[in-house]
Amino acid sequence: MPELRTDRLLLRRWRDSDLEPWAAMNADPEVREHLGGLLTREQSDAAVAFMQAEFDNRGFGWWALEARETGEFIGRVGLDEVDEDMPFAGVDIGWRLMRSAWGHGYATEAALACLAFGFEALGLPEVVASTTVNNVRSQAVMRRIGMTRDAADDFEDPSVPEGPLRQCVLYRTPAEMLTAYTTKRDAIAPS
Repeated sequence: MPELRTDRLLLRRWRDSDLEPWAAMNADPEVREHLGGLLTREQSDAAVAFMQAEFDNRGFGWWALEARETGEFIGRVGLDEVDEDMPFAGVDIGWRLMRSAWGHGYATEAALACLAFGFEALGLPEVVASTTVNNVRSQAVMRRIGMTRDAADDFEDPSVPEGPLRQCVLYRTPAEMLTAYTTKRDAIAPS
């Protein structure tokens, strides 16, 4: 599993010490607001085991996100294959951070590193991102990293029951934007 470094962040393999703060994130109603119900400790632990196995099998997936200055676990970020039941295909980028890490530009910084990895190391032709229509914070990150939305691509998530989490937006970005990502990434987190 490759590690990615930015000026402030380390995207790394999951550690046992991440399990407790990860479970706390998944039990936080504000963190889970656009994701569905809260997760138990067992569900959170199982998610880490699954994410780690998927990364090992594919060579990409969800990294644990660490603040380099403090060594503190602050969330996850990564690339994942879009589920087969979705109305679009490809590789999806995403992030989930502890509330204490919100508003510091960490999601943008980490997402730019993931995009560069996806385009440079994996040779992906495109990366997509989706979220609920009301998740304006994640949509702002998508725009900051240069992704664009076509309202014609918006969709209802078939894995979600009727309700406010079912209506979703889809953002896209092609590999041709690699130079723009590298420039943005370097401007945000110079090495």
